[in-house]
Amino acid sequence: MGRRVVVTGMGAITPVGNDVPSFWNSLIAGKNGINRITKFDPSEFKVKLAAEVKNFQPENYMDKSMIRRTDLYCQYALAAASQAMTDSGISGKIKPERLGVYVGSGIGGMETFMEEEDKLRAKGPKRVSPFFIPKLISNIAAGHIAIQYHAKGPSMCVVTACATSATAVGEAYRAIQHGDADAMITGGAEATINELAVAGFTNCMALTSSEDPSAASIPFDKRRSGFVMGEGGAILILEEYGHAVSRGAKIYAEICGYGNTNDAYHMTAPDPEATGAANAIRIAVREAAMPQNSRLYINAHGTSTLLNDKTETLAFKKALGEESARKALISSTKSMTGHMLGATGAAEAIVCVLVLCHGIVPPTIGYQEPDPECDLDYVPNTARKAEIDYAISTNLGFGGHNACLVFRKADQ
Repeated sequence: MGRRVVVTGMGAITPVGNDVPSFWNSLIAGKNGINRITKFDPSEFKVKLAAEVKNFQPENYMDKSMIRRTDLYCQYALAAASQAMTDSGISGKIKPERLGVYVGSGIGGMETFMEEEDKLRAKGPKRVSPFFIPKLISNIAAGHIAIQYHAKGPSMCVVTACATSATAVGEAYRAIQHGDADAMITGGAEATINELAVAGFTNCMALTSSEDPSAASIPFDKRRSGFVMGEGGAILILEEYGHAVSRGAKIYAEICGYGNTNDAYHMTAPDPEATGAANAIRIAVREAAMPQNSRLYINAHGTSTLLNDKTETLAFKKALGEESARKALISSTKSMTGHMLGATGAAEAIVCVLVLCHGIVPPTIGYQEPDPECDLDYVPNTARKAEIDYAISTNLGFGGHNACLVFRKADQ
């Protein structure tokens, strides 16, 4: 059996709050972070809504020089990492070689790519910034975080599309479990609410064209018609249990299971039989040794696309059994945050941890019309008090990537 791994710090920059307490309070209040796009004029676009981060101030986390040298996605990651490291209190209490960084981004510095492309076309190659490549690349958030916190242990950028930061958290768990590190800074970030990304996702039929924020991201509702783009950053500090106890750290929850599979079916569509997703859940639940009668919360991937939501519902039934799936409390916080892409898995892992801590399940807002193919308890519209023993987070990405994380209360 591998070493036990716990969560000792968290940080978040999201469409409904720029720190963990405001993020959590917004979710349990059912606050909708979706509105008309302000980052560009969407008048000529079919899609006009997004879940943007509001009032983000990078200067609270880094100096002006760092702001100039980083893409917005990286700034989100650095800000969330700063919050998480402060929350954990681990700085100065771990050897640099035993602290690692697994932080991913589904797309990377797309804003930078577009800005420098414009310079190239308008003013020629000499005007392209020398920081173009280091601002653009997806691994640079992990690199900057490692430099900032002198983390010389395992370091990696995970890219598994919409499952990116869930996979990063799972692999960071493995690194500690297998003895490669004593603590890991892990999660993901994304900042792609721009003309090109919105046009691309629209034209591959992924986004809703609803112009009503209350009827746009509506997971598991029969009226659902596509996801809403979100953005942000989310970071967790994972730590070996004995190391956390020895330094008197606050332990939020224990991560105890991780499943990672692929549908091997289609580049964007999920397997309608849900075989890969169900297997990822099955693997994670088996590793967690979760008892059959556990009080369970599931933070579903729940993208509000026609195919994902019914396929994911089927995956829960196949992996957990019909009876257990029907007893579980399930919600999709994407109904409030939109789809934060490479940040979404870590943000939703934080939700799972907080559900275990507080005994409150956030709702799936905007839910009105049941779908016969989505017939489980999705905690519609209003948060629900419930003592939960285990929490599962599922994330499914383009390319068939499936990731499942299982958490349990710290006192178990």
